[in-house]
Amino acid sequence: MSYGQADPQSDPTRFGTEAFYASLGRAFVTMCAVIPLLFLIEVIDKGIGSGQLDLAGGIIPHHLSGLDGVLFSPFLHAGWDHLYGNAVPLILVGTFALAGGVKRFIWSTFVIMLVSGVGVWFVGDPNSVVVGASGVIFGYLGLLLTRGLVERSWWNLGVAAFIGLLYWYQLYNILPTDQPISWQGHLLGLLGGVIAAILFRRKRVKTEPALYTPTQI
Repeated sequence: MSYGQADPQSDPTRFGTEAFYASLGRAFVTMCAVIPLLFLIEVIDKGIGSGQLDLAGGIIPHHLSGLDGVLFSPFLHAGWDHLYGNAVPLILVGTFALAGGVKRFIWSTFVIMLVSGVGVWFVGDPNSVVVGASGVIFGYLGLLLTRGLVERSWWNLGVAAFIGLLYWYQLYNILPTDQPISWQGHLLGLLGGVIAAILFRRKRVKTEPALYTPTQI
């Protein structure tokens, strides 16, 4: 029997603990709640005139009027197919990113949106309007992968590898293409996730040796 040591089952960052699974469950419910909001926004966009919200809130590279899209574009989508394609991956990667801590998740999301959005504004096609959550999705993937490396978290690495296997056919979208896809947003989102994982990494706690070792008699 020992004293002065925290119960390992109460650590939400430790894979396999009760607290870990509870945190994962809460994160999943939260991310599932985000998706109806995105669908509601798309319904409003269709209602006022297809593409009106996209034009108002999307990123328009090199135009000051399109700079506010850095904040708004991840909530907008170019039609139902685009939204359907992003919904499940967003729930999946978002759940594991959020399970690592709410505060870290919020700040990491901000960094990802900033790096991806501002980067697209600088290097994107000035004749395009960029919308969609894909940059954030790739950002969360980069976040999980890098978090696994810098924090030596095998489960984060495992999750990133698993998601990569599920959506391997989407990973080529970080490469230049002639398709109407913002590969710059995907690549920069991935980079934003890497940066966020390093900035907000959890420091490893060194365990102190117990001062006393109780002896049963």
